[in-house]
Amino acid sequence: MFTNKTLLITGGTGSFGNAVLRRFLDSDLREIRIFSRDEKKQDDMRKRYNSDKLKFYIGDVRDYQSILNAMRGADYVYHAAALKQVPSCEFHPMEAVKTNVLGTENALEAAIVCGVERVVCLSTDKAVYPINAMGISKAMMEKVIVAKSRSSNHTVICATRYGNVMASRGSVIPLFANQIWARKPITITDGSMTRFMMTLDDAVDLVLYAFEHGKPGEIFVQKAPAATIDVLARALTGLMGVPDHPINVIGTRHGEKLFEVLLSREEMVAAEDMGNYYRVPPDLRDLNYDKFVEEGEVRISQAVDYNSHNTVRLDVEGMQALLRKLKFVEGILEGRQVEPEE
Repeated sequence: MFTNKTLLITGGTGSFGNAVLRRFLDSDLREIRIFSRDEKKQDDMRKRYNSDKLKFYIGDVRDYQSILNAMRGADYVYHAAALKQVPSCEFHPMEAVKTNVLGTENALEAAIVCGVERVVCLSTDKAVYPINAMGISKAMMEKVIVAKSRSSNHTVICATRYGNVMASRGSVIPLFANQIWARKPITITDGSMTRFMMTLDDAVDLVLYAFEHGKPGEIFVQKAPAATIDVLARALTGLMGVPDHPINVIGTRHGEKLFEVLLSREEMVAAEDMGNYYRVPPDLRDLNYDKFVEEGEVRISQAVDYNSHNTVRLDVEGMQALLRKLKFVEGILEGRQVEPEE
C-alpha cells in the first residue's frame, strides 16, 4: 500500500519522525515529506539521511496556508506535531491550544481539501481524564479528529494514543543518565508514580496498525507494561553499574498525575480487544437521540479503566530487560555517552 505513495509527517523532526524515517526511508514510498518549524533540525536530518526521497517543508500547523502547501500531492499523513511538555503547557495553555487543537484542525482541513487518502493523528494517555493543559488540549484534539471524520468523505482520519516513549528527547531516562554521568543525584518527583513504557518502535508499530486497520474516527491503543518511577530509576542505575547512586525526591511538578490512563471506563465499554491493541470506535449517533433504541443500558459504572496502575507491572529485572532494547541504553552499556532517541 506504500508503493509509489507520498507520506507527510507533521512535526517530522521529532523523535517519532526520525523513527519513521529509519523504518521507511528504504521502502517503496516515492517521497517522504518532513513538515516542521525548526530549520536547524531539518538541516541536520537532511545531512544525516542524505536521501533524494526526503523533502523538507518549513511551516507551522498553526498557519493553515503553510500546512496546505505541504499537503498538496500527499497520499498519507502522520500528524505528530504537538506541544508535549506538561509543565510548559501549564504555564502557556493557550499555546497548547493553538498547536494541539487549532493546528490539528488546520492539518485535517488541509488533508480533506487536498484529497489525502489516510491520516493518522498521534495522541497521548494524558488526554484521558485530563488534569493538565497538555492533556486537555490533546483531549480536544481527539474531539476534533472525530468531528472531522464525520464529514471527511474520501479522507480516512483516525488516531493512536500511547504513553511515555522511552529515551525520546526530553524524557526522563536521558535526564537520569545525564545526572549519573554528572555525578549528581537522580531527581524523581514521586517514586510511586507509574507510567506506561513504550519504545519508539512500539509507537511506529501502533501507528502502522492504525494506518492499516483504522476506520474514520477510531482510536487505537497498544497494550503496554508500566513501572513505577522508583523501579525505573533503580533499573537504570543498576545497568549503569551504580546501584547505590543517590536519589532525591523533589515532589510532583505542575500538572502531573500519580498514574496515567490509556482507556477510560466509558471507552472500555465499547472497546474491541484486538490482541495487542484496543480499538475504540467513535460514537456515530447524531443529535436526534430519541430515534435511537436504548441499547441495553451499558453499565459504565461497572467498567474499569485501563491505566498504568492496573496494567502489567514491571519489576527492576523486567524494566532492565526493556531498557536493553533501547539504542540509547545500548550505547551506555558499551561505554558511550549517547544522545536521546531522535
